[in-house]
Amino acid sequence: MRGAGPRTEREGGLNTHPAIPADAADLHTHSTASDGLLPPADVVRLAAASGLAAIALTDHDTTAGLAEAAAALPAGLTLLPGAEISCRVRVGRDRWVSLHLLAYLFDPVEPVFAEVRARLRAERVTRAQRMVEKLAADGHPVAWERVRALADGVVGRPHVAEALVEAGLVGSVQDAFTPAWIGAGGRYWVDKDEPDVAEAIRLVRDAGGVSVLAHAFASRRGATIGPDVIARLARDGLGGLEVDHPDHTPEARARLRQLATDLDLIVTGASDFHGASKPQSLGAETTTRQALDALVAAGRGTEPLTGQDQPATGPAPNR
Repeated sequence: MRGAGPRTEREGGLNTHPAIPADAADLHTHSTASDGLLPPADVVRLAAASGLAAIALTDHDTTAGLAEAAAALPAGLTLLPGAEISCRVRVGRDRWVSLHLLAYLFDPVEPVFAEVRARLRAERVTRAQRMVEKLAADGHPVAWERVRALADGVVGRPHVAEALVEAGLVGSVQDAFTPAWIGAGGRYWVDKDEPDVAEAIRLVRDAGGVSVLAHAFASRRGATIGPDVIARLARDGLGGLEVDHPDHTPEARARLRQLATDLDLIVTGASDFHGASKPQSLGAETTTRQALDALVAAGRGTEPLTGQDQPATGPAPNR
């Protein structure tokens, strides 16, 4: 195992956490470039105000928010370019489990990986539209035009959930992610075409990046994988495990930490911050400096950026 860590005060409806350790990093956050509620510039400003030393912006299947985040980077805050990649793994002969792979420090313009991310983004929009069509077929007053307006950018399942709340069909975004609505396998669920996780790991590696498996034992999100699958992914080139995550129980964290030790994987912690739509506060879970340094040493596709030191152009956008 190489290297892994929470002012509870509300700022504009957002939680920041009271006891963020010095040199801590939050390596799993989202902005309006995907399904977060804050623009990338506001995410990095909140990170600095929260006392974090480093942050990774990991929007779903895109680096589109990185240029804005880099341009707004406060002095002294380090930004790791990243993305959260949608993928899946075969478990047994005929069952697939959806996974999320955190990819850090890859070259955002490497053409093969960039094309895969573009396909995944297009698939995300198509999937959301099909969910809306299923809802409309059952007479629910959710319009695609309204979902697109709520997204104000890249449309995804969370924006369908917001439309359900707005229509009075559910009480909260969390209530929408249930079997009765758009939760995994639910009445209005639509599958999406995702790459195998081994392929995703290879794509990240070939683009010079390092991959970390996100919230692997978060059972409340749906089906999870076992230690045997994680061991296989380590052999395929997986770089780390996200151990400290708000959806992991103490028992799950202990098991993952032991797996990281056994498989020599980097241990990370992160909030999976989205803004006020989800309960996770920025800095609620963090990564140690030791683990952060290990990730930076493993990545070669692009460099971390530190406030006032980054190039004026920032990372390549819209990839």
